[in-house]
Amino acid sequence: MLDVRRLRLLRELARRGTIAAVAEALAFSPSAVSQQLAVLEREAGLPLLERTGRRVRLTPTGQNLVRHAEAVLERLEQADADLAEARGGLAGALRIGAFPTAIRAIVPAALVALARRHPGLEPMVSQTDPAAVAHALRAGDLDVALIHEYDFVPAPQEPGLTTRPLYRESMYLAAPAGAAAGEAAVAVAPGPDQGAVLRAHADAPWITATHGTLCHAMTLRACQAAGFTPRIRHRVDEFPTVLALVAAGQGVAVVPQLGVTGPADPAVSLTRLLMERRTQVAFRSGAAAHPAVAAFGAALRAAVPPELATPTSSA
Repeated sequence: MLDVRRLRLLRELARRGTIAAVAEALAFSPSAVSQQLAVLEREAGLPLLERTGRRVRLTPTGQNLVRHAEAVLERLEQADADLAEARGGLAGALRIGAFPTAIRAIVPAALVALARRHPGLEPMVSQTDPAAVAHALRAGDLDVALIHEYDFVPAPQEPGLTTRPLYRESMYLAAPAGAAAGEAAVAVAPGPDQGAVLRAHADAPWITATHGTLCHAMTLRACQAAGFTPRIRHRVDEFPTVLALVAAGQGVAVVPQLGVTGPADPAVSLTRLLMERRTQVAFRSGAAAHPAVAAFGAALRAAVPPELATPTSSA
């Protein structure tokens, strides 16, 4: 009989690429991961890994076994959901990952509603960049998370995970007021040519999120689609700080709708772009019916401001 814990290690190796990465993610030593995978090979009776120097890759048999592992792990999630439903009354920890704007604008109201309906549940929120969510969910560090994607940076399909749409936002070009001729303080209607709006600031310094984040990739790709590569001066992940730098004349930036809430700053000009950021709820496949995951999803949907709600946001 194949051991489920070892199948999980093999699945993580297929996703992360190296034994060292698997060990770091799951709090094992590399030697322990190697030993457990060697035991799995003996259980399978066939080679699952090919060793090329210091690296390993899955054999066709190993890749096929990973597909079975995905199905097994999904069924286990379903079984856990059924048991939680049978126990009745939600209690215990619910580990939630979310990015900063969602934590500020959406999550608090959802937590209030969740506490009223399920006082025994203990939600635990961790700020998590969407790029790191898939690994954290598969490793069991999170139970549910909010992720986002942009028009220029679609979210990849992640094996073992399921997503549900939650809301969508407009995107804005934030520039120092008067930085471009004829700019109003807030231009709500999107311009006929998004590329022209961005190219008007091609020679300006730019403010982006830190390298490796989806927000950084979004700005870079949007500018490249407009025909130029932005000259990045500052790298900041918090949009209120980004807007403060824009107001100080330190550059221009692309920011989402939830990043520009609050009183308008007369020192910042905002021009709506023909771009969107879409936010989804993500969890392990098979966990959709888990009472805690479902309850948090319902609380999130109720907390979304009407101007952000989408017709497809129901689970």
